[in-house]
Amino acid sequence: MQQEVVGKAVLLIDVRTQKEFNAGHIEDAVNYNIIDSEAFLLQIADLDKDKPVYLYCKRGVRSGRAAKLLKKEGFTRIYDYSGGYNDWVKQ
Repeated sequence: MQQEVVGKAVLLIDVRTQKEFNAGHIEDAVNYNIIDSEAFLLQIADLDKDKPVYLYCKRGVRSGRAAKLLKKEGFTRIYDYSGGYNDWVKQ
């Protein structure tokens, strides 16, 4: 995923909590906390549903949940980084 995201014009969403995001995140990521599903839905409401969206969390569980929600909301190009932030920093 790093080759597809780094330096590219894509939407990279960190679905962890604000505290986790502040402790470390992938450059250029935005933080939309999936645990607060109402706020998450408001944050994604104005996004282009046909543009690629890349999701990650700590290990892949919450990003999977977010991917299902995005699909339900009509997004067509969803990429879930199942290894999560922990895997990203190892590379």
